Amino acid sequence: MIPFVAEGVLSPPFEDPILIFGLAMVVFLTAPLVLARYRLPGIVGIILVGAAIGPNGLGLLERDATIQLLGEVGLIYLMFVAGLEINLNRFVENTDRSVVFGLLSFVVPQGVGTVVGVYLLGLTVPAALLFASIFASHTLLAYPIVNRLGLAKNEAVMTTIGGTILTDTLALLVLAVVIAAEAGVLDAAFGGRLAIGLALFFVGVWIVVPRIGAWFFRTLNEESYFEFLFVMVVLFACAFLAELVGVEHIIGAFLAGLVLNRLIPETGPLMNRIEFVGNALFIPFFLLSVGMLVDVRVVTESSASVVIGGSLIVMVIVTKVAAAWLTGRIYGYSSDEVLGIFALSVGQAAAALAIVGIGFDAGVPGFDQTMINGVVLMILVVSLVSPAAMERAGRGIASERERAPYDPSEAPQRLLVPVSSAADHAERLLDVALLVRNPRTEEPIRTLSVVRPGEDAERDVADAEERLSRLGRYASGAEVAVEGQTRVDYNVASGIVRAAVENRITTVVIGWDGARSRRQRVFGDVIDQVLRRTKQLVLVARVREPLNTTDRIVVLLPPEIEHNAGFPEAIHTVNRIAEATGAALLAVPVSEGDEEFDRLLAAVEPEVPTEVQGVPDWAGLLALLRDDVRKRDLVVCVSARRDAMGWHPQLQTLPKSISTLVDGDFVVVYPASGARADDRRFLQLS
Repeated sequence: MIPFVAEGVLSPPFEDPILIFGLAMVVFLTAPLVLARYRLPGIVGIILVGAAIGPNGLGLLERDATIQLLGEVGLIYLMFVAGLEINLNRFVENTDRSVVFGLLSFVVPQGVGTVVGVYLLGLTVPAALLFASIFASHTLLAYPIVNRLGLAKNEAVMTTIGGTILTDTLALLVLAVVIAAEAGVLDAAFGGRLAIGLALFFVGVWIVVPRIGAWFFRTLNEESYFEFLFVMVVLFACAFLAELVGVEHIIGAFLAGLVLNRLIPETGPLMNRIEFVGNALFIPFFLLSVGMLVDVRVVTESSASVVIGGSLIVMVIVTKVAAAWLTGRIYGYSSDEVLGIFALSVGQAAAALAIVGIGFDAGVPGFDQTMINGVVLMILVVSLVSPAAMERAGRGIASERERAPYDPSEAPQRLLVPVSSAADHAERLLDVALLVRNPRTEEPIRTLSVVRPGEDAERDVADAEERLSRLGRYASGAEVAVEGQTRVDYNVASGIVRAAVENRITTVVIGWDGARSRRQRVFGDVIDQVLRRTKQLVLVARVREPLNTTDRIVVLLPPEIEHNAGFPEAIHTVNRIAEATGAALLAVPVSEGDEEFDRLLAAVEPEVPTEVQGVPDWAGLLALLRDDVRKRDLVVCVSARRDAMGWHPQLQTLPKSISTLVDGDFVVVYPASGARADDRRFLQLS
């Protein structure tokens, strides 16, 4: 016996919680790294190691209540992240595709499985229905690969994720109906209670949670771990409520992700924290838990288990391939996207185990230990097939995405965020920069503070450095590099302009407090000088509230601004904000030609849902700002520099009018000019 080690601590199965957790951490660290050397998905490694060290392998760990709890949490978390990461606008637009795939992915396996169960396996019709529902459902085992490759916004992937909810719901409804029939309680009251409960749950969550979330994020004065805790409360509350109304908790988790989607920007620190915790801890525990279910010995225990397992494997692969192929043919998806649909939908774990376990406990004919062994064998095979197929499909989809029109010869996007010593909302200004930042760029965001020389210059420089350091720590939560620069200059505007030239800046994001100054023409002496002396795209922002609580973006378009050479880039920037926040776009041109603006705005990527509502003149524009703009709207005015195409004398006083008429946030966008006048790369070249 090792000195100072209690007897039995090192004897398998391990019971010491520290040893168990430490061993799990070793698995999460090493398994993906080892398999990466052989170009295999890391999640396969965690599943295989789970099978090796679990109760059906070396017996180092038991699949006890703790492992099961963490595994359930991991699955819930996985579905939640899937709901958060999809493009909600496109998801809503393409809901019909998710419905079609969900029905195909359920009906084809359910039909084939029922026929096989009755005529080949000799099951009763209720038992055959339950047998088919085992593989009619699916679990997104391969979603971590989607996450890693950044494919959550691919249309085929979104279709599959949305279809998962319908497929699993229908499969679990089959389970509920069969069990109710076996218990003799299947009547009209049962169906009525289930329908009413589901309706109240979906409508209640969709209406209540966004309002609570918007209130919370507006009330919380600073970004902190309380935001993460609030998100966790919403997640598990929705999952629990889903169980209360009779559906699986993963449905509630996915719905929680959807309703919080617009409140959690994909580029912000909060989203990074959510993904970090999930990828590092909860989701690996789910994969480990799945692996510990696998028992390779079922192959040798009985020929009946092999027959059942083989039948399930063949049927799940054939029917899911058929559903993916049919969906691809209907909507014109590429071969890689069809393979991705199959890879995501062929995974089996939680729902399959729930169905076979409940059927076994309820005494459904044919649902014995042999059936359980066959399901476990199926899980073993598809746990290897699903991630491997998704890795291959994902790389093909990602390669196709990289071949999309994009001119790498253009100067990379470089952002500059000047911050004054009086800035009270510097973090909000940085949020704007994070939203408009091109996700393809590896350039850091440059922050700048210009200090005037004088007796206290050294102290002011030290204060400026501390201020920029805080911004750097804030942005690090979103895994975006920030380079802080401090300059000493008698003229603040000159310091900003020199920094823009020296760093080859393409986009300047600068804050305005809305106050009138003695030397003001448009904004004030400093900002007016910066606009006169630069040619870059400039965003002048007054942002006080969290942008993730924005309901709508109202875009003001002056007469003839569409003829400005930098107009496509300016609209591209606005579209990026809309896409990141999930807010709807209302374009308000001072023009009668709504149809022309419909065409122009639709031609700029990324594509976002846009409504065009023109006003006849400037008076109509001011009336709209006064009467129709709400506090949770973000007003964006696409303006123009003096003497540039689209400039009008009214633009000189419009920012002040906006600050007076609008209670919420607003941004004035000045398109780039000169050397950056060719903005065709922002158009949809399809």
